[in-house]
Amino acid sequence: MADAKDDLRTYLRRAREALLWKLDGLDEYGIRRPMTATGTNLLGLVKHVASVEAGYFGETFGRPFPEPLPWFEDGAPVNADMWATVDESRDDITGLYRRVWAHSDETIGTLPLDATGRVPWWPADRAEVTLHRVLVHMIAETERHAGHADIVRENIDGAAGIRPGNSNLPEGDADWWQDYYTQLEIAARTAADRPAHEPVQES
Repeated sequence: MADAKDDLRTYLRRAREALLWKLDGLDEYGIRRPMTATGTNLLGLVKHVASVEAGYFGETFGRPFPEPLPWFEDGAPVNADMWATVDESRDDITGLYRRVWAHSDETIGTLPLDATGRVPWWPADRAEVTLHRVLVHMIAETERHAGHADIVRENIDGAAGIRPGNSNLPEGDADWWQDYYTQLEIAARTAADRPAHEPVQES
């Protein structure tokens, strides 16, 4: 039976890989283009998660990530960690993320789950944390942004799925998916048009 730390590392690794996978096959515009009103974009998601992970497994446990992250420094533009500048290449950002993985994995491998650290950007009354809590927090953070990336990527070129070799989606051709979409649209409009007091008929 795998131990608790191995389980947590496995879920973190899968989330990291899923996030990076969403860049595959896209050109520079595709990975950078803002796809929501708040500017959500694929390469920016990777940059943000890399930066956050560097802090949680670095500074929190007295092992600061050795590279500067200027977008987090005082005076940096707001949201500078959420997009890549023209001068920051895909390889710059993905390479940073992989180096953060290596640094984080050293922290995780070295410390027991009950090792304590301090998150300096959290309120003082809850800043003291265990490695276990930070692992759970970082899995949730990475999966949340991987979910953002799922939707962003699908809206760019229709590509969808949870990981290479396992889409976790029903098999269906373009006609099946169009019929499915239409079914959902009809259900949504019908529900919206039903008076609030009208009971749902049991089938």
